Amino acid sequence: MSILTGCLSGIAAWFIMRFLLLGVYTVDQNERALKTAFGRAERVPGGKTTLDLPMAEQLLAEERPRYCYPQVRVIGPGGPYFKMPWEKVYKVSVATETMNMAMDLETPQANSGGTLLEAVTKDQLNTGLTGQIRYSVAESNLYAFLFGIKRPVVHVMGYFVSVLRQKIANFEAKPVPVVAAADGQSSAPTLLGADAAGVSINDLRKNLRDLNDYMDAECRATAARYGVTLDASLITGIDPPPEVESALAAINTAHNQVSSDISLAQAAADQKIVQSRRAVEIETLKAQAEVAPLRKMAEELGGLKQRGPGALSTYVRNVRLALYAKAQQVFLEVKQ
Repeated sequence: MSILTGCLSGIAAWFIMRFLLLGVYTVDQNERALKTAFGRAERVPGGKTTLDLPMAEQLLAEERPRYCYPQVRVIGPGGPYFKMPWEKVYKVSVATETMNMAMDLETPQANSGGTLLEAVTKDQLNTGLTGQIRYSVAESNLYAFLFGIKRPVVHVMGYFVSVLRQKIANFEAKPVPVVAAADGQSSAPTLLGADAAGVSINDLRKNLRDLNDYMDAECRATAARYGVTLDASLITGIDPPPEVESALAAINTAHNQVSSDISLAQAAADQKIVQSRRAVEIETLKAQAEVAPLRKMAEELGGLKQRGPGALSTYVRNVRLALYAKAQQVFLEVKQ
């Protein structure tokens, strides 16, 4: 009887330890949890999928069937929570993390020890890129992060690097806007940035912001695909090979000098156009000032003529008397 009592006591102690003590868990503030029963994640009611969420708008039409994941119940911070022995809890940190974009999580020695990412430009130059990316786990798509991909961060980093290298290999600068002259016409033909600089590395350096914006736009679908949100990418440096650094410096110097000369010539031409316009306006005003009294006099004479034949002769006589008063000598024609 004592042996049976001991066995029952042991079973009861194991049951209490297994169900009560080990079945209680908590979730930290920067964590989210997902619970499975016999390996199946707990779904939200209604059978909704990630295609019903706003993040699915970033997916292409052919990608939607491939990245259709069920919406699961996410356990927020707090506790204590209780789980049964056949249930398993997966905890994931949703804090934003920063990583060097050259870091290879599978091969840490690659990319110069995770410090410099190499890419080939359209000029077939091997250039080095430095920068960082910020990412976080998408709380609304924990299923894809935990069960969709074996190593989602590694997968997303590989996706980011492939998109970046593809953009570097085909990057073209935006056309330089046409400068309008003072007369409203274009003062110079439009020049492409690549034609002006001559080397794509120069274009990449001058358009780092556009490159970062492009990467942000291309990576907006990662939350719906892999359950990882890329908050921002910050490419800070583009270093050309040492053997072409001096050549690039010479090209940049020549380009800056040409741009300066063009700007000075355009400024001088605009100034001359403005001066010519001002001179035409001044002469026009002078002519108008000279013509105005004559037009006024013509109007007065026309009005006098309409009043009668004697009014005009009286006006002429009065004008003559005024002139006689001012003159020192008068020559009169005497009829013989």
